[in-house]
Amino acid sequence: MRSARTWTRGTGAAAGALATALLLGLATAPTAPAAPAARPAPAGATVAATAPTAAAPAAPTADGTAAAATPAAVNGRLRVCGTKLCNQYGKPVQLRGMSTHGLQWYRQCVTSGSLDALATDWKADVLRVSMYVQEGGYETDPRKYTDLVHSVIEQATARGMYAIVDWHMLDPGDPHYNLSRAKTFFTEIAQRHRGKTNLLYEIANEPSGVSWPRIKSYAEQLIPVIRAQDPNTPVLVGTRAWSSFGVSEGANESEVVAAPVNASNIMYTFHFYASSHREAYLDTLSRAADRLPVFVTEFGTQNYAGEGADDFAMSQRYLDLMAAKKISWVNWNFSDDHRTGAVFKPGTCGAGGPWTGTAPLKPAGVWIRDRIRTPDDFPTG
Repeated sequence: MRSARTWTRGTGAAAGALATALLLGLATAPTAPAAPAARPAPAGATVAATAPTAAAPAAPTADGTAAAATPAAVNGRLRVCGTKLCNQYGKPVQLRGMSTHGLQWYRQCVTSGSLDALATDWKADVLRVSMYVQEGGYETDPRKYTDLVHSVIEQATARGMYAIVDWHMLDPGDPHYNLSRAKTFFTEIAQRHRGKTNLLYEIANEPSGVSWPRIKSYAEQLIPVIRAQDPNTPVLVGTRAWSSFGVSEGANESEVVAAPVNASNIMYTFHFYASSHREAYLDTLSRAADRLPVFVTEFGTQNYAGEGADDFAMSQRYLDLMAAKKISWVNWNFSDDHRTGAVFKPGTCGAGGPWTGTAPLKPAGVWIRDRIRTPDDFPTG
């Protein structure tokens, strides 16, 4: 999201109680979905250190047959092959899912019930775990927020979804400002979860006001720290000008093509908001995806502030392009913030749901849920 976006909210007693429950590990039993589950529900998870685990396999149904396999079980550990994201069979795949809002504000929207709905009702492949660094986030209490990220990773894993660990640096826009913090955070995350096969590490949400060489330098200092703990998980690198490949500052993808990050198994991120980001951004994404491995880790159907009218027609043009080129994507955002870009109606999270179906959703939520729910194409042959 752009630095122009200022996120503020108040929390009542109900929201505070739900936040406390989540911080303690989301250990309550998952709620049953309204429709038969296509993915297994966990018995519960905690933030305590445990042996590394792979993504959950499919659970048997009542008649003893295997349930539909989860995205993480089907595809296994992902890796970058050429310009694509490939599964354990070496086949290009497209992941589709949702990003949390900032966990320091909206962790009451990330509960057992809401994640059950995301996995089984929405049929999402991936959850982006958005950990703001500033704005009341990680820097205020690194232990608390690292444990919270651990907990949400375990919850996504238990439901067979992929999890993107999003180091949500935003303001200051120079990622070097938080390099020391990022090394500490990702060292622990990578060490704890290196045995999992369902993670991706997003190391810089939206750099801004800095050159591509400056961002590249940051990535080349941080990635070896991650690789020392976890040599296999793909790393997602933010790009210039709020992860627009520089378009928002008058550049384009050519500077990354000419000077890519000196590391393997990485992808570059691109963000767009369809009402604001028109042909120049769409064309840049199309060209970049032919030359570079690209993951759209954030987009919205509204303006760049995540508010205003939805432009579903322009959004569909982006989705059609991403489907054709197997570009994975994550929508912003899985919360009940008052802006149009948050999928739930205000008050949904504080009330503890309901989470399934379209009744609790804003128009953008209805639209994106419908597109996430369409069948995946995960080749295994």
